[in-house]
Amino acid sequence: MEQKPTRARIVDAARDLMGTLGLARTTTKEIARAAGCSEAALYKHFDSKEQLFLTVLTERLPRLGGLLETLADDPGDRTVEENLTEIARRAALFYEQTFPIAASLYAEPRLKARHDAGMRELDAGPHKPIEGLTAYLAAEQHRGRIGPDADPRAAAALLLGACVQRAFAYGTTPEGEPPQSPDAFAEAIARTLMRGLS
Repeated sequence: MEQKPTRARIVDAARDLMGTLGLARTTTKEIARAAGCSEAALYKHFDSKEQLFLTVLTERLPRLGGLLETLADDPGDRTVEENLTEIARRAALFYEQTFPIAASLYAEPRLKARHDAGMRELDAGPHKPIEGLTAYLAAEQHRGRIGPDADPRAAAALLLGACVQRAFAYGTTPEGEPPQSPDAFAEAIARTLMRGLS
């Protein structure tokens, strides 16, 4: 069986280690070891752990950013509620998988500050989905498909905040699972939000 290219092995190892140890405790040395390469080889592909983290987010986890960019330009033939359902479904899955990775940063203020600075250099961060969803909702408002008095930024914060809360709240329950599937959750959030946007 042919071995994956080095870059793919590094990204896979980073996803696995960050998912179990958290971003703060995962080192590039451990990632390189798990990928079966040297740390120097890792740095041939990635400038920093932050860049590697972004690659994990964009290449190994449910895609959210691309969907938001596409919908802002062209909502397709689906209703706003159908689009919001898909956004909420992907966001719920995205945050469910990223929360365990990023949560450890909040326990180490210096590391979080360094990480935040790295994200700013890469023009990335947790505010990007809110900005993308706000842009989509503003475009729908301009098209006349949501009410003129609706607040796109507040609606974006409500939808994505609910998805983050879902990831945060149920990881510590005895069952470890939210009471609704991602699909049922997304439908309920979109339906409820549409009542305020209409």
